Amino acid sequence: MPAFRVAIIGGGSIADTNHIPALKACSDRVEIVAVCSRDQTKARALADKHAIPYAFADAEAMYQECQPNLVVICTPNKFHYPYTRQALSWGCHVFCEKPPALTAQEARDMAELATEKGLVLGYNFQLRQTPEWQLLMRCKAEGRLGAIYHIKANFLRRRGIPGWGYFTNKEMQGGGALMDLGVHVLDLALMAFDYELPDRVVGNTYDFIGKAGGKGLKGTWNPQTFEVEDAGMAYLSFPNKASIMLSATFALNNQVDVDRNLEVFGSQGGAQLFPFVLHTEVAGELADITFPYLDEVDIQLKNTVAFLDACAGKPSTICTGEEGARLMTVIDAIYASAQGGAG
Repeated sequence: MPAFRVAIIGGGSIADTNHIPALKACSDRVEIVAVCSRDQTKARALADKHAIPYAFADAEAMYQECQPNLVVICTPNKFHYPYTRQALSWGCHVFCEKPPALTAQEARDMAELATEKGLVLGYNFQLRQTPEWQLLMRCKAEGRLGAIYHIKANFLRRRGIPGWGYFTNKEMQGGGALMDLGVHVLDLALMAFDYELPDRVVGNTYDFIGKAGGKGLKGTWNPQTFEVEDAGMAYLSFPNKASIMLSATFALNNQVDVDRNLEVFGSQGGAQLFPFVLHTEVAGELADITFPYLDEVDIQLKNTVAFLDACAGKPSTICTGEEGARLMTVIDAIYASAQGGAG
């Protein structure tokens, strides 16, 4: 019998196309017992599509009837915090979509409750599982980069404001490009610095394109209801004088449609993440080393396995509750700086 009885909270595309297929690929370890959504019809349709026995609109009823011990949360950002607290209170491990929460305080409270209950709280930052990132971490461990002192972390879309869902709704999402895209590359950059926190943060946010409206590569959007940033930029400085330049945009007047990358600069070498290139010296000469034979992997499946490993007490590369709280501390500081608060 599988060790984990899994309930899915959220009936949208992330559950449908990412989490449920990955969990089904781990059928020796998990059994998906229920789907819960605020929309009962949506929950029932998703459950029927994937042959999941139960569908609920009420999470309390789901816990009482199905008794899951692991919950995957795929809701809009606003509901990450209440649903995570509820699941932890019912004694369930929680695998939550990104970003961790709307605020650092919520993320900290979630992490502390998981620790108090002796449960695993993890977040779905799948870029950790790319072969390129794994290779970068090996290069770091082998000393090929030396001391890393600066990182450029970009997740830029030229015209990629989502024309559907809650992406432009501040109450539901908490923010725009930083919360949806920037957190992915910020997670990697902070990992490269062992998740230390910066002591200085300067941030700026913009909404020129979002407020103007228009046609994008992800549909049209209503400028009258555009409430979040279409671009967020930040400079993070650390106590040892290391630094991160973070840029995240839904819309930016640049050349390429999408630019998602990290550039890492160290005292002995540097690297670009996608595609992976190591900037180094060989036999006294400058060299750029490429790695054309990296495996292609299912990063959602690998991240799901990493979370299940953590729940089983095995070594894991999942983003932890503590790391999620630290990441949200940085996001809070960026927004505070952008609004004129202390950095």
